[in-house]
Amino acid sequence: MLEKKISLLDQKIDSMLKKIKGVEDFKIYDEVFDKSTLLSLYYLSNKGVIDLLYGVVKSGKESNIFLGKKGRKNLAVKIHLVGTSDYRSMLKYIDGDIRFRGIKKNRRSIVYTWVKKEYKNLKRAMECGIPAPKPVSFRNNVLVMEFLGKRGHPYPMLKEVELDKPTAVYDKILEYIKRLYCGCNLVHADLSEYNILMKDSEPILIDFSAAVIREHPMAEEFLRRDIYNITRFFGEDFEKALEYVKGC
Repeated sequence: MLEKKISLLDQKIDSMLKKIKGVEDFKIYDEVFDKSTLLSLYYLSNKGVIDLLYGVVKSGKESNIFLGKKGRKNLAVKIHLVGTSDYRSMLKYIDGDIRFRGIKKNRRSIVYTWVKKEYKNLKRAMECGIPAPKPVSFRNNVLVMEFLGKRGHPYPMLKEVELDKPTAVYDKILEYIKRLYCGCNLVHADLSEYNILMKDSEPILIDFSAAVIREHPMAEEFLRRDIYNITRFFGEDFEKALEYVKGC
């Protein structure tokens, strides 16, 4: 019976391995695609969420984003690295959020909660009309989202572009922070020029895994940090921006 189960798991893993294309960097391959992750990808594939997985779009210490395919549609597949994630740092954004009470405090459970948290935050942002990736599905340490870019290349980060009308872009971003805070009951908690993509002159907020509800004990501190980062980048007045955002 045990041998049959092991054989079935091996078949699922082999099936998923055949759907991973264009990952030439074997270091990334070994770090990312452990058995647990492959089984999560197999589950998402079996549910019809993704058909194929291609190369890395963005790599980081704690997660990698791959280009996924569902038919002809591009998807962003974000895979968190359970072994290298700073799960202790993640806890300060999870503890105090009533949506995630009673989770186990081991590394794997925290990373899985982190992924679930980003999915829920993206859904809430979408419902409030915030320009952000549309969440598609998740499983354990794997999050599938709308791909934001053209022909398999992501839109550039705010820090990478030269803005024709910086004041107009700043006003939009500040409006989105306010809409998150007042309408979605969320604070992004990790907002900066690195977590905003630019589609022409339109800013799109990304990386919502750290976002917390307003009732979180550190929400005020995170909000001030978000606003500071944006006003610093644009050279705008912090106190004026803070007053605007909190004027619900």
